[in-house]
Amino acid sequence: MILLVDVGNSNIVFGFSDGKTISNTFRLKSFTDKTSDEYYLLLRSVFASYEIEDVMISSVVPIITSALKKLFQSYYHIDAKVVGPGVKTGIQLKVDDPKSVGADMICDAAGAAVLYNEAIIVDLGTATKYVYLKNNTFYGCSIAPGVAISMKALVSNAALLPNVELICPKKVIATNTVACMQSGVIFGAASQVDGMITRIKEEINNQDIPVVATGGLSSLIVPLCKYEIVRKENLTIDGLLEIYRKNLAA
Repeated sequence: MILLVDVGNSNIVFGFSDGKTISNTFRLKSFTDKTSDEYYLLLRSVFASYEIEDVMISSVVPIITSALKKLFQSYYHIDAKVVGPGVKTGIQLKVDDPKSVGADMICDAAGAAVLYNEAIIVDLGTATKYVYLKNNTFYGCSIAPGVAISMKALVSNAALLPNVELICPKKVIATNTVACMQSGVIFGAASQVDGMITRIKEEINNQDIPVVATGGLSSLIVPLCKYEIVRKENLTIDGLLEIYRKNLAA
């Protein structure tokens, strides 16, 4: 069994694959203060159900990457592969500094390239990212504060506003503080997605381009958008599997 690991700033997503399909996934909160041994104690009961033969990691949090690599070396005697320089991705990066492109966005592009020749990718995670992909080429992106970050910023900078859960209210014009905050942040995020899609379509002069969304908050935001958006919950993990295959054959 191949273990695919997507390390984000908020969560780590683990996917198990036979090399062809993803059979199971689960999420764990990202902890930057935990050692490899502490991560092992958190994960060993889940990993015990699988015979892990190889590991591929995509990460935007270097300190967690180091802890997980040490975990797999120490407890499973596996040298985990990490998406980065020297790893074949199948995605060409047409940007000013290719090294600055996050591994998660490269995996998103690799996953979307299997489904589409050209697409807009919306990744609703810690940050909200909009990627333009065409002919296996990453042509750039736009990065905005994520939904949860926006809510935290609002609460931390306004003394009288409480912490609230990210739940969609019934109406845009709400009548109590909690629902008002939820409306502004959640409906506002959906409107941003629609607005950014409009601008990207205009910029690339393609009104028919498909839009695919992923990320932990895509299930909350995508249903509120006016555009038709295909949601692929495990797009990053799917792309990581594609990258794994390319490097297995190398």
